[in-house]
Amino acid sequence: MTGSQLGGFDRPEPPAGLSPPLQALWWIRKGDFGLGEEWRKAHEICQSAEGKKDHDWIHALVHLIEGDHANAAYWYRHAGEAQKSADPQEEWAHIAERLGAG
Repeated sequence: MTGSQLGGFDRPEPPAGLSPPLQALWWIRKGDFGLGEEWRKAHEICQSAEGKKDHDWIHALVHLIEGDHANAAYWYRHAGEAQKSADPQEEWAHIAERLGAG
């Protein structure tokens, strides 16, 4: 689970040119799948374009990380995607691969 297209996670900001959904994935990975400032940034990106499939799909992941499974299920339904794993890191890898960043 490297997210090779997302660049290094040791930098302070996502690499230039990433789409907002990929930026959200980058922040999630940079934050080591935990709650905190990086999680908040990813959540804000998702909320900025609710109703767009990729934003809603990553919004589901954000709430999976948070442990809010009911809210995550809501966003999976909105995105039209099924949750593939209960493990946020595995789910991140699946989404990153599907969005071309794996």
